[in-house]
Amino acid sequence: MKKIYKIFICLPILFIPILSCDNDLDLDPVSNISASSFWKTEDDAIGGIYGMYDRFRDVASRSLFLFGEARSQSMKQSIGNDFSTLRVFSNTLDANDAGPSWYNLYQVVNDANLILKYVPDIEFADEGDKSRILAEAYTMRAFCYFVIVKTWGEAILFTEPTEGYDPIKLYKERAQVTDVFNLIKTDIDDALNLFSNNDFTTGRNRWSKPAAYALKGDVYLWTGKVMDGGSSDIETALDALNEVESSDVDLLPDFKRIFDYDNKGNREILFSSNFQQNESASTFMANMYFDQLPSNPLPSAAEVLGVPGGANYWTLTDDSISKFSEDDQRKDATFIELYSLDEETGLYTDFYGCIQVKFDGLVENGARYFLDDVVIYRYADVLLMKAEAQNALGQDPSISMNKIRLRAFGENFDDHVFANGTQAQNDDIILNERLIEFFYEGKRWWDIVRFNKTSDLVPYFRDNPGNDYKLLWPIGLNILSLEPKVIQNPGYQDN
Repeated sequence: MKKIYKIFICLPILFIPILSCDNDLDLDPVSNISASSFWKTEDDAIGGIYGMYDRFRDVASRSLFLFGEARSQSMKQSIGNDFSTLRVFSNTLDANDAGPSWYNLYQVVNDANLILKYVPDIEFADEGDKSRILAEAYTMRAFCYFVIVKTWGEAILFTEPTEGYDPIKLYKERAQVTDVFNLIKTDIDDALNLFSNNDFTTGRNRWSKPAAYALKGDVYLWTGKVMDGGSSDIETALDALNEVESSDVDLLPDFKRIFDYDNKGNREILFSSNFQQNESASTFMANMYFDQLPSNPLPSAAEVLGVPGGANYWTLTDDSISKFSEDDQRKDATFIELYSLDEETGLYTDFYGCIQVKFDGLVENGARYFLDDVVIYRYADVLLMKAEAQNALGQDPSISMNKIRLRAFGENFDDHVFANGTQAQNDDIILNERLIEFFYEGKRWWDIVRFNKTSDLVPYFRDNPGNDYKLLWPIGLNILSLEPKVIQNPGYQDN
């Protein structure tokens, strides 16, 4: 018997009122209990880990896309005005309108810290189950801090849960970036030591050893290329990515099937944040679909659109569209261009936006629900990170690249075989491949930064070369008002 618990805890910057533990498993009704009587049994520990993943949904449903892709400017305004995220997409962030904060990420960190503090003292029928829960908490904490440090730079480090009110423990200065990465790397190693095997849970919506290795590869690629880790860190990244390939993973032949609601937890997935009808809600991708067609649309447009939903505020730029080849199955499995009638020519040539196909949700009883899982890592990501690491080390990335292209082009593969070139040429091709493969998946901005291409590929930074401080996100005024020891990121102080 498993229970869902709500724990009432107060934090200075987080104000966590509820820890709810929804999961796609069959659970008993909610019990309201105090923190002092929690963390006593194995069921409590299971409730705690479910709660951590439930909280993570709040991060995955919207923030990860805004932090990791919107700023790449690979998308533009479509129909209507999305004023709430306009500054994010245009890279005109300032402290007065900072957009999403680190609030939700620190909530998940606190959930992980609670697990890491209390679960070691709980007796389990199978100690391997305890080790797995602890491994998942370490991995989740590492991932959240990885997002925080890439987004804001220096970060407040909490390795103990926030319980009660103690200003000495609650109010801290931000730690140096190197210290944050030291914690991230230590947490990943601790997790890998605790995972006993390469098994995935049903649905692949919890951290696993292969997913932790993917995270390790991602982290060490970042420190190897963006910081001073150099070849040593990149070699560590490559070793970690190679470990993933010994697990139960594969590329699905049909690219679109990776993301379909009725195909969650397939063999390409390493870790995803789970959403289910009548259980959880998501805003993920709702701003990319059409809620209605304009006047005089292409006659087939209604059939292509199907059931309307969301609001098509953002669509692909012309440059992004041009990157997709017509014989690449990823194009039609990612978006479909829609046109309306040009009254002067009588032709359907007026472009009015792209309907997303990837993450188009569930249609039920005449309504569209955006409940596809948010994919954090999948096997294609491992292959392309592996190609990136190999190229950075002067190795030939052809095998990894051509696995991706064989799936993408099928019978047309011979026209698109990757051939090893110079490191600079390969980098450009790998980065472009990642755009096509992971569009809408919250990767593009981080990729551009990691490849050191912001001034080449992001219009704002190309046009404003003196504003590199905006590579980091501003700390919102609400956070600064609650955190007396936190100082605004450089460049934003006068906003």
